[in-house]
Amino acid sequence: MEWGEPGFGLHAPVPLTRVGRAPVQGPAVALRLAGKRVVDVAGSACLLLVLAPLMLVLALMVHASSPGPVLFRQVRVGFHGREFEMLKFRSMAQDAEARLAELRTARDMGNEVLFKMRDDPRVTPLGRILRRYSLDELPQLLNVLAGSMSLVGPRPPLPGEVDRYEDHVHRRFLVKPGITGLWQVSGRSALSWDDTVRLDLTYAEGWTLTGDVSILLRTFRAAFLPGDTVA
Repeated sequence: MEWGEPGFGLHAPVPLTRVGRAPVQGPAVALRLAGKRVVDVAGSACLLLVLAPLMLVLALMVHASSPGPVLFRQVRVGFHGREFEMLKFRSMAQDAEARLAELRTARDMGNEVLFKMRDDPRVTPLGRILRRYSLDELPQLLNVLAGSMSLVGPRPPLPGEVDRYEDHVHRRFLVKPGITGLWQVSGRSALSWDDTVRLDLTYAEGWTLTGDVSILLRTFRAAFLPGDTVA
């Protein structure tokens, strides 16, 4: 079943106990990964050229809207468990990272792997708009061009989240993390942790280039539907 077919996603989840049996090495996989990289380079380069004026305007708006740097840089975990610095337009107050532990404690979220919060008080008014339309993620096109991310793939987790992973969840690192992915177009921040894992591992085990195109098309549609992104 392709990603774009009706019924794929939360309505047809892959049990976690079954994920991980597909072959993930060999010449065929290497060829597919090479093809994916070609698409990533061509796609990110073209999008950066087309979106450069918009990104410049957004950068000026972020700079004028609140104190702090235009770009938010954060260490994430990517392909084969390697760490890299992910870029986003800053959508939170400058002290957002310092307030994270306080918010976890206040909302009793200390044991959750993935920290999600609706109406996060750290998000700036402009940041809410950027997140609403996923515009804060446009700088990640530079990550794609550099090779640390892909246009489509699992969400890049924080190192602290990875420390809480069960063993089977590490299979999401079989592919590069993406700007968008199967879970992003299947519910985004409304998904539970288990649903997110199922979708990410399903993608990591069975992605195709045609499936990637389908996810990209669905991403443009999802960007204009109500929903907030998960940082």
